[in-house]
Amino acid sequence: MPGRHGEPKFLRDLPLRLRKLDVCTLRPRAAGIFRVTELDQSEHRVSDLVGGFAAATPERDIFTIRDLAREFGVSARTLRFYEEKGLLDPARRGEQRLYTRRDRARLAYVLAGKAVGFSLEDVREMLDLYDLGDGGVTQLKVALAKFGERIERLERQKGDIDRVVAELTRASDLMKAKLAARGRAID
Repeated sequence: MPGRHGEPKFLRDLPLRLRKLDVCTLRPRAAGIFRVTELDQSEHRVSDLVGGFAAATPERDIFTIRDLAREFGVSARTLRFYEEKGLLDPARRGEQRLYTRRDRARLAYVLAGKAVGFSLEDVREMLDLYDLGDGGVTQLKVALAKFGERIERLERQKGDIDRVVAELTRASDLMKAKLAARGRAID
């Protein structure tokens, strides 16, 4: 049942460990169902990927849509969507999509970028710069600029949240004091 702001009631009753979620990790799914993931669950973090693709690389060079969906915890539909957006470019054998290690690495970057709030367009721009042939210098410079912008935006949001929490805390303290002055217990 939707709450005051359209979110399901269960979101207000989440356990404390899930209340520490970044806003970008709560994603609406079909028919008002929400999928909740924690940032800590990401196998492929941006910092790990920048340092070098450190994920265990399988012996194989070719992967099916099922292989990557299972490995990365995404649906086949998600992989097809990323293909439509130009983020992945699998080869075809008839109707079957065949992904390379490069596609696998790109998928890891896409998911890591999404986990920290980058748009798919931003991720694609950063990934496409890899092929310029300048040793990745342009890619690193553009990524560094985008990371800086994202950090600044998050710092502003954090400041806004801190101000709202402080104001709500002051208001709550005043309400508690009024209830106490009237001899009413606080539940």
